[in-house]
Amino acid sequence: MAAPTATAGPAPGGAVPEGYVELGAVARPHGIRGELAVDWYADAAPAAFPRLWLCRRGAEPASVEVLASRNHKGRPLLTLAGVTGRDAAEALRGALLCVPRAELPEPAGDEVYVADLMGADVILPDGSRVGRLDHVEQPAGQEIWAIRTDDGREILFPAQADFIRSFDLAGRRVCIDPPPGLLDVYLA
Repeated sequence: MAAPTATAGPAPGGAVPEGYVELGAVARPHGIRGELAVDWYADAAPAAFPRLWLCRRGAEPASVEVLASRNHKGRPLLTLAGVTGRDAAEALRGALLCVPRAELPEPAGDEVYVADLMGADVILPDGSRVGRLDHVEQPAGQEIWAIRTDDGREILFPAQADFIRSFDLAGRRVCIDPPPGLLDVYLA
């Protein structure tokens, strides 16, 4: 069996409405014609989504058609319907890019959506509890899980398939096998 993997999950402090999954966030405008540079978290490329929902705290998700998608210097650039200039693009800075959960395919047998793991207990192979999965960060395209210990400390865990043993969605647990010394850095 392949190592389990996770895909498409929330960043810290997100405003993802119930029933939606965050795929990315608008980082900044690119150029003067309304193109958007985005931080993209999903395994599938933005081109796989002809429609996204712009999600902001306190507002209803707004459906928007994706007209074009391309990569520039390792970052996706999107052109969205109705966003025709730099000012309109700037107004979207920080908006989350989401899709309704019902529109996503079921993950493969050894995969799970990270959004389904939020708040799950994080345990080690010996069964000892490390903490709970608090949020996900994506610095430089690397998926990092922020695990909150019972005493409030934060552990930043590289969410690579080699370090993830298993998921138990029903039991709300994920088993990790961190690289040697990683926990010592945070818990010493």
